[in-house]
Amino acid sequence: MKAGMKKNLTIGYDEALAQLPEALKSEGFGVLTEIDVRDTLKKKLGADFRRYKILGACNPPLAHRALSAELDVGIMLPCNLIVYEGDDGRAVVNAVDPMQTIAAQEPALKPIAEEVRARLGRVLERLR
Repeated sequence: MKAGMKKNLTIGYDEALAQLPEALKSEGFGVLTEIDVRDTLKKKLGADFRRYKILGACNPPLAHRALSAELDVGIMLPCNLIVYEGDDGRAVVNAVDPMQTIAAQEPALKPIAEEVRARLGRVLERLR
């Protein structure tokens, strides 16, 4: 299953997490939430897991446009990105692709989804 817009990086996990906020900022996004999946699974289940974070990113003007067009689109906000440590020690980043969501089917949301996709694509291009 191909979900999202995935990029395998040449840098490590910590460096990717350090670079991502600035890359997001360059496209008008900020990080609203950060979930440390590894830490959560350890605390809740006692399970060991690779380093893995979910970042919730928001571009306020685009979020406002989307919510103004369709209130229920909030269920898909913020835009999630995942960062995890690959088996080779390098980081993998995967961003939600709004064109793979119901937003792409709604005429009022499709142009916004296309813009979000383009912006998140440029974020990924900035990461090495």
